Amino acid sequence: MIVYVDGFNLYFGMTSKYKKIKWLDLLSLSKELLKPHQELVEVKYFTARIKKDPLKQKRQSTYIDALEDSGVKIIPGKYLSKPKICFNCGSKWKSNEEKMTDVNISVSLIIDAMNNRYDKAILISGDSDLAPPIKAVHDNFNNKHVIVFFPPNRANKAIQKVARSSFVLGRKNLSDNQFKEKITLKNGVEIEIPNEWK
Repeated sequence: MIVYVDGFNLYFGMTSKYKKIKWLDLLSLSKELLKPHQELVEVKYFTARIKKDPLKQKRQSTYIDALEDSGVKIIPGKYLSKPKICFNCGSKWKSNEEKMTDVNISVSLIIDAMNNRYDKAILISGDSDLAPPIKAVHDNFNNKHVIVFFPPNRANKAIQKVARSSFVLGRKNLSDNQFKEKITLKNGVEIEIPNEWK
């Protein structure tokens, strides 16, 4: 079993419903989602590094350090600033957007299936753009199953139609799988949950 985690989709889903559940131990959560006879091969976390906000950057880096130290593989996308224009008033501003995450998840799901790295995969996301790769796996690999766990407030019918089964991550799933407030990394550095997340 490989677990694929859409980082921003999970984060905004969690925080839309549970404001203080952010220090999530994805390795622990992934093990909890498996059935007793299943083996966890890998957990992949797809995200992009935040830009132009030092406090958010620091919190994200601390969290990524905790994930990497636990054995989660980080797959980076990009965080881009794009110019926006209001067509009514002509105002201009820059909007930040995460890019490449859905493409990276799609490619990874299909390549891992081609390389026979999983029989069943868990996808943690509610991004409807991921429905086509899920369908592609099921259409082209009869023995492969993609199971979806929606973050809170992220369930959608497009993914439900193509997933072998789907569930919603509940408060207990999330609150029972938090990192300890202070973690000593394998390199000896001590990190702790950001104050804003307590």
